[in-house]
Amino acid sequence: MRFHRYRYRPRVWAAAALVAAASLITPSLTAQAGAADGQVVAAQVLVPRQATSAPSRTLPAAALAVGEDDGADCAVPNPGSPAASSMLPDPFKRLNGTRISAKSDWRCRRAEIRDLAQRSVYGQKPARPASVTGTVSASSITVNVSDQGRSASFSASVSLPSGSGPFPAVIVLGGLGADTATIKASGVAVVNYDPYSVGKEGTARNNKQGAFYSVYGSSSSTGLLMAWSWGVSRIIDVIEQSGGSILKASATGVTGCSRFGKGAIVAGAFDQRVALTMPIESGSGGVPILRGIPGESGAQPLSSAYSEQPWLGDAFGSYTGNPNSLPVDTHEILGMVAPRGLFVMENPYVDWLAARSGSVAALGAAEVYKALGAGSNISYWSDVQDGTHCAVRSEWKTPLQQSIQKFLLGTGSGSGVFRIAPGKSGNLSTWRDWQTPTLTDGGGGDPGGGPGGDPGGDPGGGGTNGTCTAGYRNVNSWPGGFQGEMTIRNNGTSTLNGWTVGMTLGSGQSISSLWDGVNTGTSGSVTVRNSPYNGTLAANGTATFGFTATGNSTPAPGNITCKSP
Repeated sequence: MRFHRYRYRPRVWAAAALVAAASLITPSLTAQAGAADGQVVAAQVLVPRQATSAPSRTLPAAALAVGEDDGADCAVPNPGSPAASSMLPDPFKRLNGTRISAKSDWRCRRAEIRDLAQRSVYGQKPARPASVTGTVSASSITVNVSDQGRSASFSASVSLPSGSGPFPAVIVLGGLGADTATIKASGVAVVNYDPYSVGKEGTARNNKQGAFYSVYGSSSSTGLLMAWSWGVSRIIDVIEQSGGSILKASATGVTGCSRFGKGAIVAGAFDQRVALTMPIESGSGGVPILRGIPGESGAQPLSSAYSEQPWLGDAFGSYTGNPNSLPVDTHEILGMVAPRGLFVMENPYVDWLAARSGSVAALGAAEVYKALGAGSNISYWSDVQDGTHCAVRSEWKTPLQQSIQKFLLGTGSGSGVFRIAPGKSGNLSTWRDWQTPTLTDGGGGDPGGGPGGDPGGDPGGGGTNGTCTAGYRNVNSWPGGFQGEMTIRNNGTSTLNGWTVGMTLGSGQSISSLWDGVNTGTSGSVTVRNSPYNGTLAANGTATFGFTATGNSTPAPGNITCKSP
């Protein structure tokens, strides 16, 4: 079938979407249960100024400090000009030609994929701005950004579920297609984010508009999708530093449909604080493999996706007629989300959306998840009955609930389901000439990192109980607060099934948010047990949890212990 509405009639569709998005950012009048009516929590983030005007082969250290990218310290070599190939690039093959052999190697391999995707597909995502300030209330989030002498602001509306907070949150781009009723019924807040406030559509590539381009220049080569992703990261910054009384920064998801599904992918891939990424019917420039689109009947051509709006980075223009020359493809970009939660939803009825190529991308990404021992953390579903674009579908409700429970609430095991529509089923074997390696749990000697890809070591002291060891390091600090990380290691010879870390915080220190673990207590004596997805550690395997806290960063947490059930 031909789906003319999806061809947008750009001015009409964009105008309608702007109206819809604008209505979504109107602050809700619902006050948070258990909080004072109209409560506003102010947040301020100050980090060292970073140069952002030109791409860097070594990812900016500031990103590592805030948790956006745990491979920010990895040295990424100049990729040169790889030979063109119709096969999907090997996600496990480093730029130096060697293949990774350990799970810990993925950290720096992911950094290479990140760099390639910025260079060729999306444009550069700048380092965290010098200043991010804002507020979080029961009805809205405000974000104020300053960097290199330029400033911009934007906001998003908040809709809280019933019950007492703080709540996990799903950031919904554009308001189209997301099942917000199910999200809220699951006990998760909805943050309605208007991407056009950060990167407007309907602009020329040399005159881009919105908060991102107010800071980084209207002629920036970075496309709208990456600009929208940057906006999601700045929202998380504000939530993260707001004290956690309303929203939990440690449990944030992102979703969106159509063009906003494209944006959701980029947001989740390029910010590792996003615990659950859920793109819906994203089409060309979204989930589908770029190499597959030219051969998929009825799919939106790459040249059309590039020219319709400045979604993709300017550099992508040289690949629209020859995607085989791309050094990266979307199976690797989806793989960047691993091992975090990923739920891809697609529509097989609209040829324009390239669902067959989408299934190949998801299957390719699933190989990354499997290699990392996280195969159940990725789900894909295109087998639906209703072909209406961006409809809320009953088939997706259960896997949506399961994904929310596992990755945002920490109360379930997830689904890990693949339901591919028979008429749009791609065959990964015809697209790859590489095999998925069996990655060891030990160190593989990551380039740019320490042994086993754990450059932080154990500088802050640690504790042990039998075969379970915990070590602390300070990741970053700022006036009145700091970010810490605890690494748990299984030093035994058999699998460790669950762990609990105990620690004592210093006077005036109090945890405001914590991720990849479940804490009891926020000050004084605190215990943290594993999340459902990181409790099983093979011999010599590791897991981490991180947290932000108020107070001085010294002294470091003391009396650190680790025990298994």
